[in-house]
Formats: sequence, C-alpha cells, structure tokens
Amino acid sequence: MIKQPTGWRRIAAVLSLAIFVVAPISEAWAKGKRGPVTNLPLPRYVSMKASEGNVRRGPSLTHRIDWVFKRRGMPLEITAEYGHWRRVRDQDGAGGWVHYALLSGVRTVLIQEDMLTVHAHPNPQAPITAAFEYGVVARLGECAEAWCEITAGGYSGWAPKSKLWGVAPEEVRD
Repeated sequence: MIKQPTGWRRIAAVLSLAIFVVAPISEAWAKGKRGPVTNLPLPRYVSMKASEGNVRRGPSLTHRIDWVFKRRGMPLEITAEYGHWRRVRDQDGAGGWVHYALLSGVRTVLIQEDMLTVHAHPNPQAPITAAFEYGVVARLGECAEAWCEITAGGYSGWAPKSKLWGVAPEEVRD
C-alpha cells in the first residue's frame, strides 16, 4: 500500500518541486543569459500593462499572492521566466511572479530625484524644459550614453540616466 503525502509531507514535496523548477532559472539569470521562454535578455525592463496585478510566490495560480502591484505603467525588472510567468522586481527590490499578460514592453522609468530638471538636449547646459517630482512614472524614449529622453504629463526632455530607475546604465536606445 502506498501512502499519499499529507500535511507537512505534502508541503515539503511541493517546495522540493518548486526548488527543482526555479533553480535552473536562477542559474541562467546569474550568468546573464537569455530567457528560456522568450529568448530575450535577462534581466530586462518592462512596465505594468494592468492597473492592478497579483504578485505570487511562485509561477502558477496555486501559489500564494504576497501583494498586489497597483500602478499602471510602473517599470519592473524581469529577472526570470517560466512558462507564462515572469519573476519581476520593482525599484525597492520587492517582487515575485506575475503573469505575462499583466506586463507590457512599453518602457517607462521612475524619477529618482525630487524636482529633476530635464533639458532640451542631452547636455546640462541646455535649456530646461520641465521639472519632475520624485516617483513620477515617465515614458522612456531615446537613450544616449549618459542621458535619456523622457516624457510625462505632456512635458519631455533629456534627463541624466543615473537619476532614472528602469533603464540599465549601459543601455543605448534609438
């Protein structure tokens, strides 16, 4: 007679399976490889498509919801992939697994300095076109070596890349 796992044995079996599934994903991420599902670089940035999205402990609907992201357009960093699930983190490092349908390839950034001035050209001596408050979500445009063009609230300009979260320091965009 074979006994079915119950209670703590069942939990241990599920955790063992979760570690078996997630460990190869973590190794690929640590080596800077491409995602096994999309073949896109890991890590990479995306944004929240939905105005609300559940963040789970693992890549399935059976995993517990730890919290809910509630900001449409918020930039997130994808650190792993598994099927239709993406492991993401926000600017504070908080994260978990989110269904890919809740994410968008539209790039946004978070302003990391209060009253960040943006300029008409990627140059600190260029005329100032606007100032954005800390935490504003801005749409990401072109990026040069140290500057990115951003747009929010009908205003746009160039900001130092170091003052933005949601773009890699070495990233260049046309």
